[in-house]
Amino acid sequence: MVKKAMFRDMVQLMTVVGIVIILNVLSGFFFTRFDLTSEKRYTLSETSKDLLENLDDVIYLKVYLDGELPAGFRRLRDRTREMLDEFRAYSNNNIEYEFINPSNQPDETSRNDLYRQLANQGLMPTNIQIKTEDGAEQKLIFPGAIMTYRGEETALQLLKSQMGAAPEEMLNSSTEDLEYEITNAIRKLTTVRAEVVAFIEGHGELTDRQVIDMSKSLSEYYRLERVTINGKLNSLVSRAEGDSGSVIIPKFKAIIIAKPDSAFSEEDKFMIDQYIMYGGRVLWLLDPVFCDMDSLRYSPSTLAIPTSENLEDMLFKYGVRVNTDLLQDARCASIPGPAGYVGNQLQWALQPWIFFPIVIPKTEHPIVRNLNGIKLEFASSLDTVGNSKIKKTVLLSTSEATRALRTPTQVSLDVMVEEPKPEQFNKKNVPVAVLLEGKFESVFKNRLTTMIKESKDIQFREDGRASKMIVVSDGDIIRNHINPDGTYLPCGFDKYTSQQFGNKTFLLNAINYLCDDMSLTSIRSRALEIRLLDRKKAEAERTKWQLLNVALPILLVILFGFINAYLRKKRYA
Repeated sequence: MVKKAMFRDMVQLMTVVGIVIILNVLSGFFFTRFDLTSEKRYTLSETSKDLLENLDDVIYLKVYLDGELPAGFRRLRDRTREMLDEFRAYSNNNIEYEFINPSNQPDETSRNDLYRQLANQGLMPTNIQIKTEDGAEQKLIFPGAIMTYRGEETALQLLKSQMGAAPEEMLNSSTEDLEYEITNAIRKLTTVRAEVVAFIEGHGELTDRQVIDMSKSLSEYYRLERVTINGKLNSLVSRAEGDSGSVIIPKFKAIIIAKPDSAFSEEDKFMIDQYIMYGGRVLWLLDPVFCDMDSLRYSPSTLAIPTSENLEDMLFKYGVRVNTDLLQDARCASIPGPAGYVGNQLQWALQPWIFFPIVIPKTEHPIVRNLNGIKLEFASSLDTVGNSKIKKTVLLSTSEATRALRTPTQVSLDVMVEEPKPEQFNKKNVPVAVLLEGKFESVFKNRLTTMIKESKDIQFREDGRASKMIVVSDGDIIRNHINPDGTYLPCGFDKYTSQQFGNKTFLLNAINYLCDDMSLTSIRSRALEIRLLDRKKAEAERTKWQLLNVALPILLVILFGFINAYLRKKRYA
């Protein structure tokens, strides 16, 4: 009887071992992963998988997020490790990484050298507070990674700063965007730049020096050119002979018109219009009101006057009106300004400057989701108008306390010392950036002679192919500040407060979107639910959960022992 039972137990044991061995062998041939979370947080997008499966060399990451960290950063570190494991699984082991504690250096000199090196490579440090036995201490960390591929490297910032957001909120959004950030960095390192983006010249647009920081960032994705239209028929499009005659295609995937200050000729407008009709994309960065801070350096006030680039009819036809008003916003950046007198000496200090609105994106559109605040300078309002077939999406708008001034108007530093009157800031959420998508209608429809319309050389098109454009009512959004010594600051960097605003990320996302890099934007639009502990509830129910986690398993083991002993006694007695 006993031998029979032993034989049965052996058979069961061998069966289990055999099943485990077979499953292990099969797993070597068939690769699959199971994600049981409701939002599929551990499932990579098809875009990421395609990118990883086509890697033909190793990408190495040094992640500088290790050591003693607060709970939020530990969560970001653990999620980064999980994400990289997931990336490695789909990359045929072409993703390798190590986690490094940059503060774990033997001496202070080595530690400071490493800090400087990481900052020079593009990683932004963060100060955190850590509890110690003696109270608390400040610690500098670099929540980012350096990614290397075939001798080239790029910085990957894991923690994204968001103006006005709580630290926990920033950590959550950083965790949500991990896949996007890592995939984006891999794409920048490995993709051959094929698409061409052009800056338009010839109408007083910002020079290449004034947009050099943005140009450098865009060149990681696209080939860049600067183009003067000058009334040339083929300046923006290419013509080739096809089987069914002449074929016209846009030369550039997108063009950027950055703060022109003089009027476009009808010929140049025609070229841009036909570029759009044939599927070209445009990023319009316009200043409908002229007002310059340089004037306020030499005078306490200046005059803001409306300007015209002769583009009003085009934009109105496409679906947006750029108004010639000047916006004031209670949520604004600061500049040095008069702060009263001490004795007979005028004192200067950083003061809110209501002509520099800071717009914080509120929509979940992939272009602006989770972006930091964006700084504008002397912006105007936009209205969506006209063609109902064009999809219009407001990307950016002002705060709940906005005022629109008619122009011309005087702009004076005295507003810094005057108490703002709330009743004057009676507008809210005024649009300043709008996305237009659809098939546009030519502004030259019904305006051309029959000869031009029927010209085979021109091949005028009055109804457009599917296209899209973004209109922003501030040209300075793309401009980088140039120092007197010739160096420049990053786009969106405030030299007075040393704050980095989200201007560059917004513009990069905008060009990505216009150039149909939907793969990246689709990853960015994913939202993961971060399930955080309710601290108050956890503290209140602390004893109950401690008993459940410690005492209950012991009780279950004891109970199982008694039942097992009873059954054996009953069976073999």
